[in-house]
Amino acid sequence: MTVVAVGLLAVVLVGAATRPRNLPEATAAIPAALVVLATGLLAPQQAWDEVRELGPTVGFLAAVLVLAHLADAEGVFRWAGGLLARHAAGSTPRLFALVVLAAAATTAVLSLDATVVLLTPVVLDTARRLGARPAPHAFACAHLANSGSLLLPVANLTNLLALQASGLTFLGFAGLMVLPQLAVLVVEYLGLRLTFRGDLATPAQAADGDDEVPVPRVALAVLAATLLGFAAASPLGIEPVWVAVVGAAVLATRTLATRRTRLRDVVGSASPLFCLFVLALGVVVAAVTERGLGDLVAGLLPTGTSFAALLGLAAIAAVLANLVNNLPATLVLLAALGPTPAVGAVLAVLIGVNVGPNLTPVGSLATLLWRRVLAARGVPAPLGTFTVAGLATVPLGVVAGTAALWLTLAVTG
Repeated sequence: MTVVAVGLLAVVLVGAATRPRNLPEATAAIPAALVVLATGLLAPQQAWDEVRELGPTVGFLAAVLVLAHLADAEGVFRWAGGLLARHAAGSTPRLFALVVLAAAATTAVLSLDATVVLLTPVVLDTARRLGARPAPHAFACAHLANSGSLLLPVANLTNLLALQASGLTFLGFAGLMVLPQLAVLVVEYLGLRLTFRGDLATPAQAADGDDEVPVPRVALAVLAATLLGFAAASPLGIEPVWVAVVGAAVLATRTLATRRTRLRDVVGSASPLFCLFVLALGVVVAAVTERGLGDLVAGLLPTGTSFAALLGLAAIAAVLANLVNNLPATLVLLAALGPTPAVGAVLAVLIGVNVGPNLTPVGSLATLLWRRVLAARGVPAPLGTFTVAGLATVPLGVVAGTAALWLTLAVTG
């Protein structure tokens, strides 16, 4: 039965990676979850417990995707592209540095999906308009969508799972991850600068008046208020999903009233089929974990919170993310850590599953989506280039992030 469970997981992951005939990821995941139930790989109550546990996380994902769509409809990303163009002042290296910062900020506040789907096209258009080569800026968006998601719990589904497992508050999580995030950002910037030094040597043009976009004050205010709401609600025991729902509802009221978007587009932006995919994937991963993978992984994990132990956890998490994708890897690893894991262990795993996927194109669903965004705009993303960029950033990024986490834990006790 273990072989069947692993085979079902493989079918789900291959289906999500290849999307034959452009079918949604849920096409393979939902039947696989039904097979899990039909064959007794997982009892119905166990499957329901998994769905119920993932429910708030998936609900949050849907709300943030809607919020990102509304922000885009309000012109937030066009305004950001104008800022990038103007402040680059004709310097390609400066444009690259600004893209790194913009991608990190977008990922932290609106999640990695917003960086991939909404910011990446704006960055590509900005680079082309200024005569800069698109590759460094495109890869910066991909890398920072993953490794730039360490700071805030709302940046990544993996973070929300880690937040739940660790028992930390929103601000407690952010406080422990500030230094690791900064360390990883430095590595990403330097590693990508080195990888794309030839492209970045190409001069760019200065921006013209066409880059002037009105400041979307209302949308920015709602986003800021939502972010503050996450921080304020966490100590009160209020799930982040409800704060995101309120923020999306407030902004939707204005955006729909001004006809900047349509109701069906708002509903579609929640990606209901992708949300079902995540729930079905959780059921399949639970079956694989129940059938022996969890015990196998648990036996490999180091114990303690020494630097060596934390680095071992992060390294195993990075490898597993590239083998089975980072979301299943997170589910398996958190289950293997047990019901009351050490906070340091959970956050070390998070560094591995968030930074590690930049090594291969199949490490995260966001990277797969990023490749489709580039293909739609005729921008190549060769496997060789992706691998070189990954080797220049991932190993050192995992080490630097883990070292910063260990130092933070040592100082804070």
